[in-house]
Amino acid sequence: MNGEDYDALMDDDIARRVYSDPVARWFVTEAYRITDTAALVAAAGEQLVLSGIPLYRLAYFQLTLHPEFAGRGYFWRRGHGVETGVRPHGDNQDSEYRDNPLPPVLEQQKTVRVRLDRVEPQAPLLRQLKAEGATDYVALPLLFTNGHVDALSVVSDAAGGFTMTDLDRMFLLQFAFTRLVEIHSLRDTATHLLDAYVGRAAGQRILAGEVRRGEGQTIEAVIWYCDLRGFTRASDSLPRDAIIALLNDYFDTMGALVTSAGGEILKFMGDGMLAIFPVASPDRRGETASRAMRAAASAVDAMLVLNRVRATEGEPAVRFGLALHLGEVMFGNIGASQRLDFTVIGPAVNYAARLEKLCGPLDRAVLLSAPMAELLSPAEIEPVGQHAMKDIDQPQAIYGLR
Repeated sequence: MNGEDYDALMDDDIARRVYSDPVARWFVTEAYRITDTAALVAAAGEQLVLSGIPLYRLAYFQLTLHPEFAGRGYFWRRGHGVETGVRPHGDNQDSEYRDNPLPPVLEQQKTVRVRLDRVEPQAPLLRQLKAEGATDYVALPLLFTNGHVDALSVVSDAAGGFTMTDLDRMFLLQFAFTRLVEIHSLRDTATHLLDAYVGRAAGQRILAGEVRRGEGQTIEAVIWYCDLRGFTRASDSLPRDAIIALLNDYFDTMGALVTSAGGEILKFMGDGMLAIFPVASPDRRGETASRAMRAAASAVDAMLVLNRVRATEGEPAVRFGLALHLGEVMFGNIGASQRLDFTVIGPAVNYAARLEKLCGPLDRAVLLSAPMAELLSPAEIEPVGQHAMKDIDQPQAIYGLR
């Protein structure tokens, strides 16, 4: 028998074993319909139990590219459903990670088995599982086609743990599960990266296929344009790390307020930030303007708190200017044929940028345009006069926060 005949025979044998096992057949014919990872883990756990495998706990550990955490865990327990948790970024040398059965699995692609009914484990997780009545623990590497490695662990509470037949069935199912979660992981990574670099709304539209240059739509929105005061001078006098820390403090504060109020951060430009609050419908203009205005007022308060903290650390204060303007913008793909930017353009964006330039001369942290002011209560704002703006023929009515 030559090598090709042997491979074909082995493929036929694997296919026969898969389709003769109900849970394996479920993985191949049904599980791919489940697009939520937590739901997939829950369904897989239930299916394994229904097939006669004495499964107490099933856990999937997904390493991912995300700006806030290094990975996510999905933990299913028989009769209790699924819980999820995240692991923050770190150097992977802390005791919580090292005192765990997973490092050899993720770092060396080894399968780890601990017969909990025969040994007294040292790892805190394994001691906890044994105290709950677990008898057997197995952790497996999930090898993706691009070389990435995730991990899966299964735990039994049956007397004697998993049988060799149980393990043989699960090792066979490991490959089907890997292909499914690889698709989930790639989708999640794409979503996380797009959210981080272009924003959630823009990311959703890109994933939906809006990728051609010039493609976009005209929307009405409140434009948020903010900038640091004195940043050029600070850049010349402060060390690089101090400048990075200042920018991160500033953007973190501003960004959190925008997103929590329903806004969408579109881009950071040096020390500037452009964001929008889309107006869902004409009757929502006032509500949208109020949300943006309250976020701007909160930015003033938050920056006072931040500057008190920075003062105790001997760091310079953060001073900013912020403009809010309501208008129509084109929201879509702009740029070169091979390098696009999903952003907003239009006269309203230019107007917001020029309005922000008046914050310094008028000694105001926040300025609002007349279209914004018309939608807000007089108790919340006050006029600061008519002022000339670059490339605009007539002086414009400008407003500030009371």
